[in-house]
Amino acid sequence: MRYPLKCVAIGLVAATGLYNSFAQKMEPVKVIKAGGENKVDIFIGEKLFTSFLYPDTLEKPVLYPVHAANGTIVTRGFPLTDEPGDPTDHPHHIGIWFNFENLNGLDFWNNSYAIPKDKKQLYGWIKTDRILESSGGAKGILSYHANWTNQKNDILLEETTLFEFSGTAHQRIIDRVTVLTANTDLVFTDAKDGLLGIRLAHALQMPTDKDQKFTDDKGNVTIVKGGTDAIAKGNYISSEGKQGDNVWSSRAKWCKVYGKMGNDSISVAVIDHPANPNYPTFWHARGYGLFAANPLGEKIFTNDKTFKNLQLKKGTAVSFRYRIIIDEGSNTIAAEQLNESAEEFARTK
Repeated sequence: MRYPLKCVAIGLVAATGLYNSFAQKMEPVKVIKAGGENKVDIFIGEKLFTSFLYPDTLEKPVLYPVHAANGTIVTRGFPLTDEPGDPTDHPHHIGIWFNFENLNGLDFWNNSYAIPKDKKQLYGWIKTDRILESSGGAKGILSYHANWTNQKNDILLEETTLFEFSGTAHQRIIDRVTVLTANTDLVFTDAKDGLLGIRLAHALQMPTDKDQKFTDDKGNVTIVKGGTDAIAKGNYISSEGKQGDNVWSSRAKWCKVYGKMGNDSISVAVIDHPANPNYPTFWHARGYGLFAANPLGEKIFTNDKTFKNLQLKKGTAVSFRYRIIIDEGSNTIAAEQLNESAEEFARTK
């Protein structure tokens, strides 16, 4: 692929005015390739922030686990690690990822080790074949190339993603730019499950009075009675003032989940970019811990009133930009600060 990711990186790095109203000292970032593993570790101020994982055993590359600045892990442990009380539903929800439910009829979103062998041909695979750039400093840069394939390794599209990592004593930020280039004529058929996904830690789930049914990778079913989950303390709020379950299927330029984890308030916010298709995005934000921005799921989110398939001709490309802010402290990041961040992010090219 030949796309000016270095130019994109320069544009993102130039947007350091992001923090002008809630300025804190930026901490140095280290980006370290793990020897002999398909893994890159990102440290901010000597603390592990997250790792980029792309082994052949996963059906997509992920950032996992993801820590707040105080070390609290904000993503679910299952299925890669066992945490007491962790829900074991949806084994394809791992850390932070990017894929889609229906690309030329293949499901990239729901693929995992739990899919039976005789059903695998219905699912796509995202295979990272090389790291393009990794560097540390005031900002951490990581970019990679991956192929979205079917089970025969036919390439449907090529992905090039650039991450920029930064942080302060109380905050962590990920800027992501993903460019998808069609290797054949493609249709992203309007579907619910996509596009940028995060599976939140148990404490950031919303408390509920409804019974919840969870099925693990072995088919074992667990029923959690409503009102008995003492761990879940989370809630959602969007830039449009929607809260809780009302955020699901709504459109907004940003969305935040927040809650008490230990002694601190933790928030995870995702900001959409005006250059993205179908801006502002729909939010596929579920109380059980799935937090996703999906601009390509209009049909289900509007109760079949409208739909919008994304088509790419061979050789053409589409790009997606997102900012993730993870904040911790006595209070969560305010709407005014997120609005300011969204305005700064909108000016990046």
